[in-house]
Amino acid sequence: MFEDTHDEHVLLTPGPTPIHPRAQRALIRGMLGHMDPEVFALNREIQQDLRVMYGTGPEAFTALLSGTGSLGMEAGFANLLEAGDEVLVCANGSFGQRMAEMAARYGARVRLVTAPLGEAINPADVAAQLSERVAMVAVVHGETSTGVLNPVPDIARLVRGSGALLTVDAVTTAGMEPFFMQGWGVDYAYTGAQKCLSAPPGLAPVAISERAFTRFAARRTPTPLWYCDFDGLRDYWTDHTYHHTVPVNLHFAFHAALRAALEEGLERRQDRVRRMGEVIERTLAPLGFSPYVRRAEDRLPTVLALRLPEGFDDAGVRQALRGREISVTGGLGPTAGVIWRLGLMGEAARPAPYRQLMVALEDLLGARGLVTRYDEVQAEVFARDEAPAPLPTLA
Repeated sequence: MFEDTHDEHVLLTPGPTPIHPRAQRALIRGMLGHMDPEVFALNREIQQDLRVMYGTGPEAFTALLSGTGSLGMEAGFANLLEAGDEVLVCANGSFGQRMAEMAARYGARVRLVTAPLGEAINPADVAAQLSERVAMVAVVHGETSTGVLNPVPDIARLVRGSGALLTVDAVTTAGMEPFFMQGWGVDYAYTGAQKCLSAPPGLAPVAISERAFTRFAARRTPTPLWYCDFDGLRDYWTDHTYHHTVPVNLHFAFHAALRAALEEGLERRQDRVRRMGEVIERTLAPLGFSPYVRRAEDRLPTVLALRLPEGFDDAGVRQALRGREISVTGGLGPTAGVIWRLGLMGEAARPAPYRQLMVALEDLLGARGLVTRYDEVQAEVFARDEAPAPLPTLA
């Protein structure tokens, strides 16, 4: 028989993340119709808050797709590519490879720019393959499968003068890492509600540049994905005409979570996740855990990828943790049994849930003093009187 334990479960995965309390309350409010004036007013606030989160211009088009982040990925290719278009896809993990597969299914001629697992894409490799024939460059900002942060600002500088559109998967970065869509020159960006914002799964927040809309308007054929046709999106979000029934209560929950993030402050959130990453890494280091991504500047703060100690029983320990209502995630594909991927997005990037992990690991591994070490490191790191690191320049 199903037992409701959601209030006790500790979710430390790279998605979904624990629901923000304000989003949880908003989720159970009474139902309104998707064409209700109150819902349209709510959507306008969501659009404005998304402009802040993504760093767009004041009139940029933002919206929520009724689906998860993978729908955000697919909608970009469906609307902005046509059969025969040439696309450069930066692939250094599972989600870069997913981009390549989706683009190919829409008839694009895909060329890959690759890097070994655990390493960031080299912008010079992108530059070497850029030409006037390339219609789009697509890159995952934070590669969830390996914990790598790709150098999107550097790639964007190369793409700006090429005529190609730039699509960025911001699933594990938007809302918790610096993101400047207008300043960098990103044309299409998307994330998932359940990642850095700690809202329920089921929505994909997107931002679309005017340049992308111009390319979309010049299509020779209709968008093959009716559900997320950009014209249909604008019909509903801008003109308030019916397109499809949006998940209204998810909109209310998302609005609450996004507003909470902006009230906390994006720079404070960036500081919080970095401090938590340092605490966890330093606490687990004596047990033999070490960073999987070699170069510190290539490490994705929101997904802490740690190489497991020699002889560590990955599956057994994670199963034992699950028995104690604690979920952590192992590697994906080639990194299965090699790494843990600890989520540090939204409400997961807090001291309390990770202290529960340390309590369990101390018992399961016989690692005496682990909790004391965690408490000491956490007190030291969070006591530092450091201003959040300055955001990168937009040039």
